[in-house]
Amino acid sequence: MIWKLLYNIIIVPVMWIGFQIYGLVNRKAAKALLGRKNIMQQFRTNINRLDPDNKRVWFHSSSMGEFEQAKPIIAELKRRKPDVKIIASFFSPSGYEHSLSYKLADMIVYIPFDSYSNAKTFLEIMKPTAAVFMRYDIWPNHLWALQRLGVPTFIANATLQEKLYRNIPVIRQFIRSLYNSLDYILTVSENDKKVFEKFHLINPTLEVMGDTRYDQVWKRSAESKNKKLINQNILAGKKVFVIGSSWKEDEEQLIQVLIKIYLEIPQLMVILVPHEPTEENLEFIENELNGKIRSIRFSHMHEYNNEQFILVDSVGNLMVLYQYGHVAYVGGGFGNGIHNVLEPAAYGIPVVFGPRHLNSQEAIAVIRKQAGLMGSDSDELYNHIKLLLIDDHRQKEFGNRAAELIRKNVGATERILSHLEKIL
Repeated sequence: MIWKLLYNIIIVPVMWIGFQIYGLVNRKAAKALLGRKNIMQQFRTNINRLDPDNKRVWFHSSSMGEFEQAKPIIAELKRRKPDVKIIASFFSPSGYEHSLSYKLADMIVYIPFDSYSNAKTFLEIMKPTAAVFMRYDIWPNHLWALQRLGVPTFIANATLQEKLYRNIPVIRQFIRSLYNSLDYILTVSENDKKVFEKFHLINPTLEVMGDTRYDQVWKRSAESKNKKLINQNILAGKKVFVIGSSWKEDEEQLIQVLIKIYLEIPQLMVILVPHEPTEENLEFIENELNGKIRSIRFSHMHEYNNEQFILVDSVGNLMVLYQYGHVAYVGGGFGNGIHNVLEPAAYGIPVVFGPRHLNSQEAIAVIRKQAGLMGSDSDELYNHIKLLLIDDHRQKEFGNRAAELIRKNVGATERILSHLEKIL
């Protein structure tokens, strides 16, 4: 009770004011605030379309990346129990907007701001049978409201890094109280489990399940092989290097490296998929190329004239495009943190990325299994990329180890469902 009072009297008002101020200067935050306007009224109207007799499972994800981890669980749950209704919520606009067309969710919604009254109303409208939080994004008032309603709660793909601030007694006790409000904490790894165990939790079932992202990329890679986005004649005889989810910081390192490699490997073909393909970002990349490698935008491929740099100006195609690569670079490693290295690995492609990769257990696993390489600067990137492109034997060895990494880690979805199905 003390933690609930402190959270609602002190932390919630500070977060609300901070969120409002941030929305004045940040486009993404402003969009999130706008998306939550009249959220309860809309939610009540939309949920009345669902059959009240069907069980409902609420999946909450912070953003698009976390929802990718929920998708294999949702897909298999729907296959086994088609009458179960899925309600998917998001904190961020990117996750919400990119998932509106996801057909296996019966409803897509923003999670309301985490006040006591919002959480209470939201869940009274929803009436979930079970709640699944993906990875780490749990909100105290929503969790406590679920507990009051007696709704079983899960964290799937749970992961927790050791942080010094979590050892501060007040923070440690609050976190312990929060995690003790859960019923199941299903971790990615044994190390994650050990970090949770340090809080001496007494309520939740704590088990290692693995990471559903392996299941998701394995499934998506199999499906993507049937999709053809680029004519094979264009790629014939080329050494194809795919850059996925790159940020400006990645591109500043990579483009000069690729211009240099192009002079040594004239059959080089680059497919670059920026994380945010805005006109401003696309023009920046084209200016950096400076005509040294002829480029064409993906939307103009019907006018293709032997360009060797394809700049993808749309979203949603990255997983399919990785299949064309001999080597892949995954972005984020020179910015805020690396993106999904498993997507190219699922095709048996060596993976290269930048130095800020410690936020990704999968990237660490890729290095440990010698399925990819980390470049800390442009010189290392040049050496790694050139080596993997020209040495077919090494490229094949790295690629085989990448595919094996994926195969050995498939199965988390089945293990998680073994707990969830007991409730349904």
